[in-house]
Amino acid sequence: MRGKGVWAGIALIVLLLAVGGAGWYQQQFGGDERAGEPVGGPITLPSTEGEFRLEALGEEQVAVVFFGYTYCPDVCPMSLAVVRQSLAELAPEQRERVVPLMVSVDPERDTLARLEEYLAFFGERFIGATGSQARLEELAGRYGVVWRKVEAPDSAMAYTIDHSSSLYLVDREGEILRRVLYSPSHRGLLAALRETL
Repeated sequence: MRGKGVWAGIALIVLLLAVGGAGWYQQQFGGDERAGEPVGGPITLPSTEGEFRLEALGEEQVAVVFFGYTYCPDVCPMSLAVVRQSLAELAPEQRERVVPLMVSVDPERDTLARLEEYLAFFGERFIGATGSQARLEELAGRYGVVWRKVEAPDSAMAYTIDHSSSLYLVDREGEILRRVLYSPSHRGLLAALRETL
């Protein structure tokens, strides 16, 4: 019985650490709350499809906007997989109204060619965009996105980027219709898309 108590105690500690760690991550980088309510607004950036402009979307279309980078080891591929899975479960007529857009916050490494190659793994509908550091900072400020470069001298990558991980459903006017917090499950995004569409 004593052994069971020890294992139950260890399990509780692990659970508390996991919940605390997730809360810390969300506060630091899922955390658009730190920057106040995001205001959104226009997005105009060079992209894998030419110049991307939100205002060029159709009246019935919405963009699913995600800020990340192609060398991201976990959060970015997971979020893009969530978008892909959500699109797959929409009705075809709804799917046509959704434009998935990844804005890279790593313009130093993420060329448009690199973005195109990377996003091809998630589907032909995915658009990659980036811009100058100043342009990205202005855009990120309006969307409540925070990121920081973390030097990794012992890694072949040289640096990583810690960043916010929310998904934004945005209309052609730049209005944020819904903000979906990071999750490895696609259910939250799928529900948000169905309600919005």
